[in-house]
Amino acid sequence: MDELTQLLDGARTLGVPLTAQDAARLLRLLDELTHWNSAFNLTAITRREEMITHHLLDSLSIHAEVRGKTVADVGTGAGFPGLPLALVDPARHYTLIDSNNKKVRFVAHAARTLGLTNVTPLHVRVETLQPEAPFDTVVARAFAALPEILERVAALCGPETRVVAMKGKLPDEEIAALLSGWRLIDAHSLTVPGLAEARRLVLLGKSQAT
Repeated sequence: MDELTQLLDGARTLGVPLTAQDAARLLRLLDELTHWNSAFNLTAITRREEMITHHLLDSLSIHAEVRGKTVADVGTGAGFPGLPLALVDPARHYTLIDSNNKKVRFVAHAARTLGLTNVTPLHVRVETLQPEAPFDTVVARAFAALPEILERVAALCGPETRVVAMKGKLPDEEIAALLSGWRLIDAHSLTVPGLAEARRLVLLGKSQAT
């Protein structure tokens, strides 16, 4: 199976609307990542087939859980899941946040190369960020334990903000240790085409009392 077919079939399985043109743009993103990775070590995943599953399809797997017009991707690394989501969601604005300058530089380069005008890369520690308004959705992929995530993104969140945490196995102990003022909305498994590893999605929000 060629890469374009693998990506289009995978997106279709996930229920994500992806045109052949946009799939080709996502593969261009992997081209740029491969080129930069040789010099800057942005990702440990270097096999193209795994990059499609672990970076592109894994990112798109949470598409249905993103809400609102403004999205923060905290600890975005080389731009995942933020860049693939921004490409399929041109009406939403994505702020991609990371404390690693070389990774943020790549995100900025990739956004320009792909023509993503709805992406703002930020080189900052997320806990120091004070946005003018809360984000509608905050996404965290393999960022930290749930209590630490919530502590560090608190300033980004309002009463209606959804925090979407992408995890491996279901973090029961982390859920049990949720900080006061937060509530569990949902937790369920994700099936990513071609990815044998466990994936869990945990949705969190401010408790109604806050």
